[in-house]
Amino acid sequence: MAAIPDNFRDLLTTKITFAHLGTSYKDGSPQVSPVWFSFDGTHILLNSAKGRVKDRNMRARPKVAISILDPDNAYRYIQIQGHIVEVTEKGGDDHIDALAKKYIGQDRYPWRQPGEVRVVYKVAIDRCQTMG
Repeated sequence: MAAIPDNFRDLLTTKITFAHLGTSYKDGSPQVSPVWFSFDGTHILLNSAKGRVKDRNMRARPKVAISILDPDNAYRYIQIQGHIVEVTEKGGDDHIDALAKKYIGQDRYPWRQPGEVRVVYKVAIDRCQTMG
C-alpha cells in the first residue's frame, strides 16, 4: 500500500476538500462523482447509499481512482489509484453524519431518504501521484 506524502496529507486531513471518485461501468466506460470522504490515516473512507451507481460499480469492480484538489491552489492536487478492501453497512449512518458535520456543519445528514441504507467503502491506496 502506498503512503500519502507528508506534504499532501493536509488535503486528506485538515482541509475541507471534495474527492472526485472514478469508478467504471461493466462495459469499462468511466463514471466520476464528487464525493465527501474521510481518512483514517491509512485508508480513504467513502459513503454512499446502497443501490446507487457508484455503489454498484464499486461492488462489481473494486478498482477506483480518486483526485483531490487543493481548494486554495488549483495547481496542487493528489491523485490516487486504489481498490476497495471493505464494504459495510455497519456504521454507515454514523459515518455520513460525521461527514455532514465536516462538510456542512450539521450534526445529521439532511438528505437521507426513507429506507435508504448507507454504506461505507474502505479504499486501500495502491499508488498516488502529486502535483504542486
